[in-house]
Amino acid sequence: MSTGAAPVRQLDAASVGELRQAAEKVLAACETSATSPELLARVAEVAADLSEPIRHALRPVDTDDGLFVLRGLEVDDSEIGATPSSWATAGDSGTVHDIVMLLLATVMGNPIAWEGQQDGRFVHNIVPAPGHENEQTGASSSALLSPHTEDAFHPGRAHLLMLGCMRNHDNIATTAASIRNVRLSEADISLLTRPRLPILPDDAYTEAQGFQGGEPAPVPTLFHAKDGLTLRFDPAYTPLDDATPAHRAAYERLETELARVSGAVSLEPGEVLVVDNDLVVHGRVPFKARYDGTDRWLKRASVRVPARRTRPLAEADEHGYGQAAIEAHAA
Repeated sequence: MSTGAAPVRQLDAASVGELRQAAEKVLAACETSATSPELLARVAEVAADLSEPIRHALRPVDTDDGLFVLRGLEVDDSEIGATPSSWATAGDSGTVHDIVMLLLATVMGNPIAWEGQQDGRFVHNIVPAPGHENEQTGASSSALLSPHTEDAFHPGRAHLLMLGCMRNHDNIATTAASIRNVRLSEADISLLTRPRLPILPDDAYTEAQGFQGGEPAPVPTLFHAKDGLTLRFDPAYTPLDDATPAHRAAYERLETELARVSGAVSLEPGEVLVVDNDLVVHGRVPFKARYDGTDRWLKRASVRVPARRTRPLAEADEHGYGQAAIEAHAA
């Protein structure tokens, strides 16, 4: 699945200008994209006034692919400066683009941040970082980033994942596969809808990995929602060795099917990939990082959709390994 093959929603020039002016208005008032109550209040106020064409472009995912590419935003390669050497050194790099991402996220739902990740910011910088090449996190490069549900370990994970491209000179692809496109037997579905194995916190959450507040809760891999199957999937952090042979075999068949239907989306600067995190697992192909300021650079935002019912009610009882998600716009 190239960007051309993925569902594309094109913003017109008026909408692009409106978003840029809205972001600049917020920035002029707050002078930063770092998290603050003032910034979030301004974002909510400005987002409420965005026009209908923008809102239409940000309507819910409406195909079995479970994603779309929002196209038309402008990114000036020289204006944004060098790709940061890590998220920790990024600071306010690409500040206006952070605020645009927050505005888009606010139209679609409620942006969330994590206390234990990237200093609690609502927009993350995803860049390769020296020493992290082979991890299963967004800072890796040399390793294949395995297909996974974003923050699968946590019951408060996002409903929507947004990846906005700032720089991608090497056409490095994000992979994506939808549960709605796989073929599984009823027997496999029956096994995988039973809560048999936990999903452990990934390497981006070091505090969660040391959590001592309770045993990891077994969770189902698949769930029957009102409009079809949803999934919660992260094989790199699922202790499959603890599964029965039958369950492990069903899980492996699901992996094989997801690989079969997987596509690749190589984003261009200014494009934003929006993924339904209940339908689609995403990953990234390996690449060789240069660490010279020209490497791939994405902005990531996570969104909860209020009142959405696509997950088992039992998730409400999970401890989440002590991690707390912060909602940008509390009810």
